[in-house]
Amino acid sequence: MSTSTAALSTWLDAYKRVWEEKDPEGAAALFTEDGTYAWGPYEEPMRGREAIRARWAEVTAAQSDVRFTSTALGAVDSGGVAHWNCKFKVPGDLEIELDGIFIVVLTNDGLCSDFREWWNERTSADEA
Repeated sequence: MSTSTAALSTWLDAYKRVWEEKDPEGAAALFTEDGTYAWGPYEEPMRGREAIRARWAEVTAAQSDVRFTSTALGAVDSGGVAHWNCKFKVPGDLEIELDGIFIVVLTNDGLCSDFREWWNERTSADEA
């Protein structure tokens, strides 16, 4: 299967919606039953929808005013690469900005079977 940039963009739009809505069920539904999700290069990837749902629920619980953007940089083989940026607040009115890269492998039905991300982080405390 060859992934189109349009298919990748469609998936990224859904990812934006679930992050901004802090929807762990929706996030898990973007992945295959046995999909993998790696946060950074040194963390053991989450495996399966339940693990993804649980981690999303934990991580997004304290976030507010989430604003996510992304740009599909290109599709290759069965996946693609995207640049993304997300800003949100956490308790104490601290604003966090993440800027990074996704590698996404999609199935024929548009679900993600393998997901990897890397990012840099900046906080409003860094600017003080």
